[in-house]
Amino acid sequence: MILIAALGNPGDKFEKTRHNLGFRIINAFREKNSFFDFKLEKKFNSLVSEGFLDEEKIVLAKPQTFMNSSGQAIRKLVSYYNIPLANLWIVHDDLDLPLGKIKIASDRGPAGHNGVKSIINELKTENFLRFRIGIASKLVCNAEDFVLKKFSKEEEKIVGETLAKTTQAIESALTEGIDQAMNEYNQ
Repeated sequence: MILIAALGNPGDKFEKTRHNLGFRIINAFREKNSFFDFKLEKKFNSLVSEGFLDEEKIVLAKPQTFMNSSGQAIRKLVSYYNIPLANLWIVHDDLDLPLGKIKIASDRGPAGHNGVKSIINELKTENFLRFRIGIASKLVCNAEDFVLKKFSKEEEKIVGETLAKTTQAIESALTEGIDQAMNEYNQ
């Protein structure tokens, strides 16, 4: 079983912001692979969907704790489903990467991302897989304001391509292995 958790903030106000790119990607993955609709699971404070890909059970989660407390929900999900940390995959926006760039990584620090920092603090490890998705499109002066801004119309075109490309990267990691996905998408 693999737990794929996306990071973002709950509520319509944040739906199309840069910080919610992880939520948008996991929504696209769920739709493409015909997983069940997301359902609020209060015991995890998360929206959860389940399905199978190549006979592997996949649990998708969107914590509803707000970004900076994502680790609380992730810890509950990992514990309940008894997920080995090697099978915990996090999908999140990354201000250090240009818009549309994908970087699959594991066993690394939060690099200033408070959602990832929360997960590391709650799980007491950096040993989980991350799909880092670039959101930077220009020099950023104030990161807190920038991540809560919506994408421009021009940027939304790139976001659309990024949703499809990241969904393919996740599918590749699931069906062909993480190393193959890294070789193909970490360019």
